[in-house]
Amino acid sequence: MSFSTDDVAALVSELGASLEPSQYSAFVAAAHAALGNCSGPGAAYRILRDLQKSYFDPPAEATNRYAPRHFRRDKHTDLPPLAEDSARGRRAAKSRWLRGWRG
Repeated sequence: MSFSTDDVAALVSELGASLEPSQYSAFVAAAHAALGNCSGPGAAYRILRDLQKSYFDPPAEATNRYAPRHFRRDKHTDLPPLAEDSARGRRAAKSRWLRGWRG
């Protein structure tokens, strides 16, 4: 039993979606060559699954992805600390003092 070319095209585009454009075109050519007289969609999937793994190149993992968020740099951690003699520093000190008495 042979299946339609639409089924083959859908399966190839689904498995090739994660590939780079240059790898995708090579994968499509190899997929059509590998399928030849395939018996059905299940067999085609098993053939193309292994073929797709050979063309897939996983992206490099970001080194700071699993780092704690408090070690990451942002605009708030790069600013200098508030001085007690600035207006904002005096407000911060006063609010800390008031919070201490209230609770």
